[in-house]
Amino acid sequence: MFKGLSNIAQMMKQAQEAQSRMGEIKERLGRMKVQGTSGGGLVTIEMNGHQEVLECRIDESLLRPGDREMTEDLVVSAVNEALRKVRDLAADEFSKITGGLDLGPMKEMLNGLGGGK
Repeated sequence: MFKGLSNIAQMMKQAQEAQSRMGEIKERLGRMKVQGTSGGGLVTIEMNGHQEVLECRIDESLLRPGDREMTEDLVVSAVNEALRKVRDLAADEFSKITGGLDLGPMKEMLNGLGGGK
């Protein structure tokens, strides 16, 4: 009976440690930054590890009348590249606490990581 209680106590301790590490990772991700670019650098999006856009730079050459559609497409492309980089960054950070374990289905969870601070 006491052995069972000891196992439960150990599991609770491990869960608390994991929760603490997750909080640390989320904090680190918030400080990390990635850039997504498109159009050969004409559009650059900077994003943090919480999937928040921090900066959007658009080259002046794209701000001429008539270039609106192309500029919009380049912004979308740069944002999507930055998002891919953030997801890869998050997967790398989480793999550090899982000992390199394949996250498999957990990658979907990482896609919804943004929003929380």
